Amino acid sequence: MSDGFHVHGPHDHAVEHAGHDGDKFSGRIAVMTAILATVGALFGYLGGATQNNAAMLKNDAAIKKTEASNQWNYYQAKSNKQNLAELAMSLPGVNVEKYKADAARYKSEKEEIKKAAEKLEAASLDFNAQSEAQMHEHHRWALATTAEQIAISLAAITLLTRRRWMQYLAYGIAAVGLGLGVLAWYPHLLGAAH
Repeated sequence: MSDGFHVHGPHDHAVEHAGHDGDKFSGRIAVMTAILATVGALFGYLGGATQNNAAMLKNDAAIKKTEASNQWNYYQAKSNKQNLAELAMSLPGVNVEKYKADAARYKSEKEEIKKAAEKLEAASLDFNAQSEAQMHEHHRWALATTAEQIAISLAAITLLTRRRWMQYLAYGIAAVGLGLGVLAWYPHLLGAAH
């Protein structure tokens, strides 16, 4: 049975040899790359979790909207019955009091149905707002993850070129990624402070 086929890139080779050669420069870059990969993985996980939350909340909003629509249809059916009862009161030879009571009952029932429909619509709007907030947070996590991935790529180029300015650029972009991660986490920090 084959172990599979794996192609190593030049940076993989450089990282592997850095650990064996005792090269401090390469060793620092290798450690930085491992740390950035870990941080990037955490950011990616959090970004995925917020995207999933947004999808679930959007689904909940759609369910509440459908339930509200059902209530409005029920409301319309009661309105039709009320209209028929009011029409029947004007027909000769009918029990007017019976149809008057029916019309009053339908009107009363409609008010309860209307309240339920409006409550469901409000819940739908709330779920939509929560979904949007989760998507905004997801975008912040995605930006933080992307910055960390760029820093990892720059670290690999740094290993190959051994350019100090490239190392500092990788550090700078990694710091930007960490800052974006803090901003993505910021709503949670505010929530914990309350």
